[in-house]
Amino acid sequence: MVPVTLLLHAYGDVSDPLPETVRVLDEIVTDFIIETCHKAAQAASVSKRQKVKLEDFKWAVRGDERMLGRIRELLVLDREMREARKGFDTQEGKVGLERGGRKRKAEDDEEGIRFAGINV
Repeated sequence: MVPVTLLLHAYGDVSDPLPETVRVLDEIVTDFIIETCHKAAQAASVSKRQKVKLEDFKWAVRGDERMLGRIRELLVLDREMREARKGFDTQEGKVGLERGGRKRKAEDDEEGIRFAGINV
C-alpha cells in the first residue's frame, strides 16, 4: 500500500496518512480498475473477441468525458514519444547485426574475422 500513500502525499496529504484512509482509497481504486476491466471485457465479448483492445477501454469510460479526454491525450503523447525515439534509433554501435536483427556468425578469412562486413 506504499504507492497509495505516495499518491496521497503527492496530492497534498500528510506524508504518513491514517491507515484507514490508505485502506479506503486502495479499495476504491481497486474496485474502479476491476469494474473498468470487466466493462472492457464485456465490450470485447459483445464484439465477439476474446482479447480486450484499447477501444474496449475507451468504450468502458465513454460516459466520463474528462477521463476519455485524458486517455486520448496520453495516447497522442505516447505516439509522439515513439516517433521521437525513432529519430534516435541508429545503427551506431550495433556491430554484428544485420537489418533483420539477427546476429551474423563470424567468418574467418585471410585478413582476420569479419563481422557484418567490418574487418576486425
